[in-house]
Amino acid sequence: MLYDFLKDYATILIFLFISIGIGVGFIFLNLLFSPNNPDSEKLSAYECGFEAFGDARMKFDVRFYLVAILFIIFDLEVAFLFPWAVSLGNIGLLGFWSMMFFLLILTVGFVYEWKKGALDWE
Repeated sequence: MLYDFLKDYATILIFLFISIGIGVGFIFLNLLFSPNNPDSEKLSAYECGFEAFGDARMKFDVRFYLVAILFIIFDLEVAFLFPWAVSLGNIGLLGFWSMMFFLLILTVGFVYEWKKGALDWE
């Protein structure tokens, strides 16, 4: 039974072991051959141009999270439109009206959050 399993999945297991080996090998080679000479310029703040001035665990306004979640939701919903547009000629009227219903629900949700002020930055 184990032989049948290994025979069926041998190529996948070989690929998995080779890819893990290559990944670990590159990490080891990087640690072995990369130069390690930090100086004050390399260790300075570079992203925003000034040193950190507060705790990284400070409270953020909930609007940051709200806008991020709304972006993810609508971004994922729009991703459903690409396969639908590609197969539009094959799915017929039922597929077309199903997507129109889906877009109607999406539009109602967008208008609701707009009217509630979720997208306002006062």
